[in-house]
Amino acid sequence: MITAIVRTLRALLWPSAITAALCSLGMSSISSPVAAQGLPGADTVYASAPPRLLQIRTLVADAGRQTSTGSGFLVSADGLAVTNYHVVSDAALEPKTYRLEYTGADGTQGAVTLLAVDLPNDLALVRVDKQDAPFFAFDKAALDGSLPKGERLYSLGNPLDLGFTIIEGTYNGLVEHSYNDHIHFTGALNPGMSGGPAVNAQGQVVGVNVATRRGGQLISFLVPARFAAALLARGRDAKPAAGDLRKDVSAQLANWRGALYKSLGDEGFRDRVFGSYQAPETRAVWFECWASTNASASPKPRASINATSCKAEASVYVASDLNTGVVEVSHSYAKSIDLNQFQFATVLTQLAQPRLTMGGSFRKWYTPQRCHEDFVGLAPAAEHPPLRVMWCAQGYREFDLYDVVLVAVTQDRADEALVSRLNLQAVAYDDALRLGKSFLERLQVAR
Repeated sequence: MITAIVRTLRALLWPSAITAALCSLGMSSISSPVAAQGLPGADTVYASAPPRLLQIRTLVADAGRQTSTGSGFLVSADGLAVTNYHVVSDAALEPKTYRLEYTGADGTQGAVTLLAVDLPNDLALVRVDKQDAPFFAFDKAALDGSLPKGERLYSLGNPLDLGFTIIEGTYNGLVEHSYNDHIHFTGALNPGMSGGPAVNAQGQVVGVNVATRRGGQLISFLVPARFAAALLARGRDAKPAAGDLRKDVSAQLANWRGALYKSLGDEGFRDRVFGSYQAPETRAVWFECWASTNASASPKPRASINATSCKAEASVYVASDLNTGVVEVSHSYAKSIDLNQFQFATVLTQLAQPRLTMGGSFRKWYTPQRCHEDFVGLAPAAEHPPLRVMWCAQGYREFDLYDVVLVAVTQDRADEALVSRLNLQAVAYDDALRLGKSFLERLQVAR
């Protein structure tokens, strides 16, 4: 009787072909990897989570109505909790207009006090009115970077204000070609889950929900737990902010971008050949490069244009209308097919438009754009083609930083040219000059 039951269950759990193959190998019992390892499943993880989970809401103070929601989680018995900076950014920058509240997955409610932020890693530390509450601990392997790829994770949060949810996914290590450290998580994060924890089977925090990749499926990102643990250690004894955190945000943004552009300069450039020219591309591994061509365009193009673009994934969320930090190096090699020199010059003018990539609301965050154009000859002339160079910059009203674009067009041939572009967002002016000079010096005639 028992044998018949086992056979029936096996037939239900496994396709017949697989069952036959396993039986032929002498495997008389089958168990799931989780069960075999003695690990709890999603139901066990979720059952213990509600007292430790929060929904964090930003409200217009005078109206008392929410404008956005996110998630958070307790990290101490006396009410300290971690969430994303972008979940609380409105209250951080404009505390007279916005305030924060929480609703616990266990039904508790109350005020949220903002203590500290980590702008580059999109984290915030807050305090809620909970005492002797259960809280999440951090996974030691995640803190020391020894977590194995493929480990099952469980992301917790409140997606789209639908109620607290658990999402299973897989840990895939840190994202490649990224200046900011993010964990690649194959789970379906949705708006509202930002700031919630991603935990292992024991309920220990591996990362913090932060973003998902649009245009992909089950491609999401977590802030590594070590940044949340560091923020907790730094802000545990912090006093509530007396005013807004603009000065702290400004200082963190300047320090972060200064380190990035120093790293970019230290990595230096390598040379790449484009037709009759050689031009610089960065050596930094956190750039991702792509190529494009108009060779298959219809109608048939009258000038051949082959381009490369290398862009850094190094953006920083500052406010709901300011996400800045694009760094891009691009080159377009153009060669006339049947255009005369005046028609070809028109094509180059279109390619060389000094487009500044806006990172937010122009009037609120930026001063007006100013540009300067000139012809530049670098010595020795035999190695450097004459250049038409355009430099455009716009300043940030609240930060001592600029968005800068440098465009250079070779001027030595009537039917062939290279259009090179360096685009830097949120850069100190001295850093922009230093990198721009190095960029122009690497534009040479191909040897």
